[in-house]
Amino acid sequence: MSGNPSRELTVELGERSYPIYIGEGLLAGFGRTAEKHGLPKKSPILVVTDEKIAPLYLERVVASLREAGYEAASHVIESGEQAKRLEVLGDVVTTALQAGLDRDSTIVALGGGVVGDLAGFAAASYMRGVRFVQAPTTILAHDSSVGGKVAVNHPLAKNIIGAFHQPEFVLYDTETLRSLPAREVRSGLAEVAKHGLIKDRAFAAWCDANAEKLLALDPESLAYALYVGCGVKAWVVSQDEREGGLRAILNLGHTIGHALEAVAGYGELTHGEAISIGMCGSARLAEKLGVAKEPVYEPTRKLLANLGLPVALPAHFDTDAIMEAMMHDKKFRGGQMVFVLPQEIGAVDIVKGIASTLVRDVVESLKQGESE
Repeated sequence: MSGNPSRELTVELGERSYPIYIGEGLLAGFGRTAEKHGLPKKSPILVVTDEKIAPLYLERVVASLREAGYEAASHVIESGEQAKRLEVLGDVVTTALQAGLDRDSTIVALGGGVVGDLAGFAAASYMRGVRFVQAPTTILAHDSSVGGKVAVNHPLAKNIIGAFHQPEFVLYDTETLRSLPAREVRSGLAEVAKHGLIKDRAFAAWCDANAEKLLALDPESLAYALYVGCGVKAWVVSQDEREGGLRAILNLGHTIGHALEAVAGYGELTHGEAISIGMCGSARLAEKLGVAKEPVYEPTRKLLANLGLPVALPAHFDTDAIMEAMMHDKKFRGGQMVFVLPQEIGAVDIVKGIASTLVRDVVESLKQGESE
């Protein structure tokens, strides 16, 4: 991906505003970027990563920090969603204590969304909050690394133990995406497509037209997609930092998707695969409720299928278990089901008070991947 100029966005949050840097080879200059942002050198930095990313990029980041005069320690967690649990959080805190991290220290998340969520929650809770930096290495993390939502899972619900903790900056080295398995590429593109579906009709159409290039990790196409996707996320977060209203639109597909992940034991489906099926479900629900002003299911299904994502629910998933998991979701309030539903491609609405019987019918229909 050489030759691509780096791009920069800003998440506008007043005194907590921070930049997102997107470009190739940025990890090699991690220490200089830390200096630029005034991370204190008198306090150790802890880099948290996982067992897949550690052999590829950990030494590069630690060496860059040490060259810039920082004391750097590291902690490697298991890879996968199952790492987002309290026992693993405890292990990170143990390493932080052993490395001498204090209130002026920084925790760096080097990895995908799981690492970002876990390391971010460690930063939010260690000594009641220390500095935090996101260094995402997956396409999926273009979404999760922006906005400050950090969490771990409970066996009954995803991301139920968490906080809002904004990073000092996000450093997105697109070179790291070359090492992604094809399934992870597809999974990440689900959230890229989501940003078009919620806010940018032209971008959704662009993703559909450029699906092959995105799947092939074409440098220019991918850099553009990440820039636009991060831009949508940054705009929404700047309007509503703590999910008081507008920010909930980022949850398109997540009510069903999170339930599918929980039922699958955070293993059978990747996050992006679950969200893809969930976005198809939201489109079906929007059409059934009359929320949609135009056909939305078929265009949504086509876009996601073109990106190599699942658009139907595996038949062996138990509908009762999925419905039960949705009741534990943070978006289930006051006995009512709340969904983000498309009004059209590129515009969504937050709809409350949806009957669970209708949601159940939609979940059942997803098993056949039916078209209207």
